[in-house]
Amino acid sequence: MSFYLDTSAILPSLVEEPTSRAISAFLLGAESELLVSDFAATEVAAVLSRMVRMGNTTPDTALARLAEFDTWRTTAAISIEIHAADARLAYSFLRRFELKLHAPDALHLAIARRLDATLVTLDRSMARAATALGIAVEIPA
Repeated sequence: MSFYLDTSAILPSLVEEPTSRAISAFLLGAESELLVSDFAATEVAAVLSRMVRMGNTTPDTALARLAEFDTWRTTAAISIEIHAADARLAYSFLRRFELKLHAPDALHLAIARRLDATLVTLDRSMARAATALGIAVEIPA
């Protein structure tokens, strides 16, 4: 079994949040391979960039967090490329209006589906959509 980490499951390991302890425990205890897509990495950088723009962190701190993330991703996770088929599958997920998905969430779900991996997320609405789509999901608590 593999765990595909969406952005919500990565950020609390880099930035102190109420869920940081649960995410750290999950990552330390995971006995399955951890998968992180290039898309998730892009979203991590986008969130840290937004934090700098909003004055919630300094550029130096954000760069340090990104360096930590890059090191962790290289040593403890497997980097996953995005495929064109992921975008096409995300498009089909978005057409299921009852799932109420945002495009980034649909792309994460499509990647998890392609990899036949368990989605690890803190986003409960995405977790519900994953379940509806037959994608295994885990919410660290």
